[in-house]
Amino acid sequence: MGESKKHVSVLGLGRMGAALAGALLGAGHDVSVWNRSPRKAGPLLDRGARLAATPEEAASAEVVVSCLSTYDIQRPVLEAASPKVLVNLTSGTPEQARETAKWAASAGIEYLDGVIMAVPQGIGTPGALILYSGSEPVFEAQREVLEVLGEPVFLGEDAGLAALYDLALLGMMWSSMGGYLHALALVGTEGVTPEQFAPMASAWHSAVGGFLAGIGAQVGSGDYETDVSALDINAAGLGLLVETSRAQGISTAVPAALKELFDRAVAAGHGSHAIASVIEEIR
Repeated sequence: MGESKKHVSVLGLGRMGAALAGALLGAGHDVSVWNRSPRKAGPLLDRGARLAATPEEAASAEVVVSCLSTYDIQRPVLEAASPKVLVNLTSGTPEQARETAKWAASAGIEYLDGVIMAVPQGIGTPGALILYSGSEPVFEAQREVLEVLGEPVFLGEDAGLAALYDLALLGMMWSSMGGYLHALALVGTEGVTPEQFAPMASAWHSAVGGFLAGIGAQVGSGDYETDVSALDINAAGLGLLVETSRAQGISTAVPAALKELFDRAVAAGHGSHAIASVIEEIR
């Protein structure tokens, strides 16, 4: 990062917003903060931040970072602020990001949309991946600020791409966590503790991660032929998981949903194909 410092304003001081402002202060930037409840700014003011009384006052900064709870809450704040350069780190849908980008363009605001793939405690570390889309010139011009917050990755000029990636990746995370929690409940019916099961589960999860590139290649080519593990065998295995879960007295909600999807793909003629063929039913 270069030596020049900028005046940066942060709108929203929830856990994530406060972490963003703290990282900017730690890097020596001139930081202004605004929050509906000014008392949340106390710890940041003690570290040298300035309190903006209004969003308009915050917008006098060279760049404004917005991290509010929802787009509905954010929009009137942004309209009042009307910043020159806006980096939007509020979570939402791709369409919300695109609509905000259109509004920003009509208002003469340079706009970059972003999503944070990290917890607040990770902000300011290399492991904090932050995805951006929208204006590449803004991304390049503000790189020294963005690099303070985490590892910045630019995805493209479609402002909705960052949100799309965010939800896709989170969907993988939530599905994995759901599967893991189901597994813990299942082995727990026989007295296996999470501490006993976790090492094997972690190793297995890493092994499964090694399958992703191959699955992606099959989806990309549309060639689902396999000599490794056919879909019908896996659908039958899911049936055993559902049956065993029911017999052990736990919910079948997680595996039953997958079984229904796999069964539909088998019925559509993909029984002898690879698991990647299930994407045809998802589509």
